[in-house]
Amino acid sequence: MRRTEFDRLVHGEFGDSFGSWIAGSHVLAELGATPGELIEQGRDLRDVWLALCDDFDVPPERRLGEDI
Repeated sequence: MRRTEFDRLVHGEFGDSFGSWIAGSHVLAELGATPGELIEQGRDLRDVWLALCDDFDVPPERRLGEDI
């Protein structure tokens, strides 16, 4: 997954303001850091996205984002 795809999924699911807050402030239960910290550490973006989905109970049918 590329960063642009990750950002699209986050903002598509959570909106621009809340998505930005999540990326910088929410500590992921499974991974123990914020998405921003994990991205800086080089963590796989797919793992970060799926951990976000788990923390916020995103249903499986929305984990790939909207069809465009």
